[in-house]
Amino acid sequence: MSVEETLILGGGLAGLAAGWALAQAGRRVQVLEGADEVGGLARTVARDGFRFDLGGHRFFTHDARVEGFMRDLFGDDLVTVARASRIYLRGKWIEYPLRPLGALSGVGPITSARILLGYAAANLARRLRPAPLVSLQDWVVAHFGRPLFELYFRDYSEKVWGVSCRDISAEWMAQRVQGLSLGSAIRHAFLRRGAALPTLVDRFLYPRLGIGSIAERLRAGIERSSPIATGTRVVRLRHDGRRIEGVTVRRGDEMHELRGESFLSTIPLTQLIQALSPHAPVEVRAAAARLRYRDLVIVAVMLERERATDQTWIYFPGKDIPFGRLHEPTNWSAAMAPPGRTLLVTERFCFRGDATWNAADAELIDATVHHLEKLGFIRRREVLDGMAVRIPAAYPLFEVGYQERGRVLCDYLGRFENLQLAGRGGLFRYYNMDQAISSGLAAAAALLARDTRMPAAAAAGGAP
Repeated sequence: MSVEETLILGGGLAGLAAGWALAQAGRRVQVLEGADEVGGLARTVARDGFRFDLGGHRFFTHDARVEGFMRDLFGDDLVTVARASRIYLRGKWIEYPLRPLGALSGVGPITSARILLGYAAANLARRLRPAPLVSLQDWVVAHFGRPLFELYFRDYSEKVWGVSCRDISAEWMAQRVQGLSLGSAIRHAFLRRGAALPTLVDRFLYPRLGIGSIAERLRAGIERSSPIATGTRVVRLRHDGRRIEGVTVRRGDEMHELRGESFLSTIPLTQLIQALSPHAPVEVRAAAARLRYRDLVIVAVMLERERATDQTWIYFPGKDIPFGRLHEPTNWSAAMAPPGRTLLVTERFCFRGDATWNAADAELIDATVHHLEKLGFIRRREVLDGMAVRIPAAYPLFEVGYQERGRVLCDYLGRFENLQLAGRGGLFRYYNMDQAISSGLAAAAALLARDTRMPAAAAAGGAP
């Protein structure tokens, strides 16, 4: 293997976008992906004419460069989807984004009054007695009021993350919600003025054959000039303290060492630290040990009916229902199921080794069918098939203190002059798809800018 090539660790959207940009610039790359397919969480599974994503992934961006990248990639093969989502809360359906009459009928006038009074009290308290917002609980209570926190946010957040809201970082909540408060939600619902916040946008782009089409097209573009190795897990990165010299990978029962001039990592940050040889300093490994990821189990149920819902997402905060979110892919694109048929896809948030992760596929499918029938979505006799898919390290877990720990890791890794980090897992950040793509393009541009042998025009960009 030539030592002139760039080795990209991880074949999710960030790694593939970087590989695509480098390949377009004439750089020889090799993408190494531990799973059997590229795409990471942004992958589409196909089975007997049915297609489903690993969760409902919309594409929306304010970044003109990334939108142009997508439109160049797909041309006319993108559909525009109108968002329709609901929350199933204590036996009632509430539209989201918030619409006043829907919210009023969903929770009732007394609870609605409590929510508004709680919001007013929290807003006043923030003005009169500003206090540091450390946890998700602190942030939500300060911005939405305690009644709404107790009604919805506490149960749903703890269901998703598996830890107390007191242990989830406020910085993550502020980043994720990006300016949303009850006041802005109400203003958006009543006035419809100004640019929609990302959490409130009501239309988005979607590839006709599923979100995995993004990864598939990037892969095709890369493989015109450079190889992609799936089923190839990174086990060791050899370094001299200043540069990464080689990476050892496992393919089946065999181990191979690969050499490259530069390395771009999008694999989980903690996995990268663990793979270093010689080992990282004790304090760095200690920081890595305190960063965790949340795992995910997807259960899809294929149905002998045309539609089961009219929604793009439905959220289930209650602990009596095992899944936290549901979507119907055919409401995003009719091509996601054979004519006259549909499927429902549920997400169960878990930790590897717990009861959900270890449950047999048949048990997961049967329990999902039971709850879907109980909720009135389907009849058991309509079920054609089911499928369970396990996704390790799906989401970084943003516990209080995660930023400091992540900074320790990134500062240490910054000493390696031929290593770039990118992506959700690689940087331990909550990136949407457009942010993951942008992160990969930026990392590719940084690598090209370092290479004085590349033409100046390529070094300045590297993206379409």
